[in-house]
Amino acid sequence: MIKARQEALTLGAVAYDPKVITIWDGFQRFFGERGLAFDYVLYTNYERQVEGHLAGEHDVAWNSPLAWIEAERVAPAYGKRARAIAMRDSDRDLTSVVLVRSDGPIRSVADLAGRRIAVGAGDSPQATLLPLLHLAEAGLATRPPNGEEKENVAVVVVHDVLVGKHGDHIGGERDAVKALVRGEVDAACVLDANTVGFAREGTVPEGATRTLATTAPFDHCNFTVLDDADGTNKKSPLLARFTELLLGMKYDDPTVRPLMDLEGLKAWLPGRTTGYAALARACERFGTIEPWVRGMKAARS
Repeated sequence: MIKARQEALTLGAVAYDPKVITIWDGFQRFFGERGLAFDYVLYTNYERQVEGHLAGEHDVAWNSPLAWIEAERVAPAYGKRARAIAMRDSDRDLTSVVLVRSDGPIRSVADLAGRRIAVGAGDSPQATLLPLLHLAEAGLATRPPNGEEKENVAVVVVHDVLVGKHGDHIGGERDAVKALVRGEVDAACVLDANTVGFAREGTVPEGATRTLATTAPFDHCNFTVLDDADGTNKKSPLLARFTELLLGMKYDDPTVRPLMDLEGLKAWLPGRTTGYAALARACERFGTIEPWVRGMKAARS
């Protein structure tokens, strides 16, 4: 017999990997067993997810850092205010690195002038926007491969794998580091934490690369909600219970540890937004999201 419909809290997430279904099915069971009706909808890309959130298709979004900035910038035009309510312990204080070949001549950022730098997808915070910002603020001038040739300007080689997923799949940065190992480029930008995986899987032979530069720490994903401009939210009671249950998850609980392992964390923490300042500067410098932001605001006017 079909049960009577219960008011549920609905999550929006991006399907960047098949494991996403396993993760959110597991969370659905976890919350349901504790009396919180929970459902989720999947999107093919983060821009569509943010649009869906603003349209009321879901109540809370599992946002990439770039999607957080998109939501924060567009929300006021829709009479909303974005708020980060929770994040993984593994979302805090990450860094990206610029790798070079261990046997190569490059010893400083200045040595990259006139060289080729491989990055991930154009919308990847960790493998493109943040490391390129770091290099730019260190004084390195760059251009795309098809840009105007100028002396002592580094060429940025973008590996656009699954654009719209904001680099979550790491395919673009894997291709970038492969290009470095093959000698096709002089440097590669990747998330520092991914270098271990690339070494383990054999993508980077032991001792083949070294770190030339490291970005300042930054934060990654968060659960985002959109309150009304006055701070109210009709789903506040459900959101409060969701947050309570989420933050109460314990890694030593064998019933939830597999889900936490899949999602790559040991503990959920309260959301914070101080770790997105550098990415916001990158968006301003490179104009990454400006066309989309203008389009969303124009659609609302």
